[in-house]
Amino acid sequence: MKANQILSSSKVDQIVQRMAYQIYENNMEEEIALIGVDNGGRKLAERIDVTLTEISGEKSICYTILLDKENPLSKEISLDAAISELEGKTIILCDDVLNTGKTLAHSLSRLLLLKVKKVETAVLVLRAHGKFPIYANYKGYELSTTINEHVQVIPGEGVFLS
Repeated sequence: MKANQILSSSKVDQIVQRMAYQIYENNMEEEIALIGVDNGGRKLAERIDVTLTEISGEKSICYTILLDKENPLSKEISLDAAISELEGKTIILCDDVLNTGKTLAHSLSRLLLLKVKKVETAVLVLRAHGKFPIYANYKGYELSTTINEHVQVIPGEGVFLS
């Protein structure tokens, strides 16, 4: 389902590197934990972590938050980290595509129960269909689409619109 390529793999690499530098510049003195939403967000968090490690010399910690993206209230939202591992840290919540904001809003509901220093969001592609009051602190690429179009991020290949 790779109809129209929007971003090549090399362009995605450049974008992720820029985002990592922005995260580092805004959080130089902070202990950072990257939390990726399920599949695509986890992959983005891991890619950001590689560059953050190169920049700072210190490895951040990557975790995953799991939820049903279609029906987030149907199951408990789970996090693969112990609460004590996140206390006092700056959390960067990552997802590959921010469409309506629903997934990140429900993910934040789980994170707000923790005693963290602050929470910021990072997305590779920001679409213009906000239905929830979610702001992307770090965005790779902003794309205006129709609600019926689908943005797909394929690691190693790029970003596609269908």
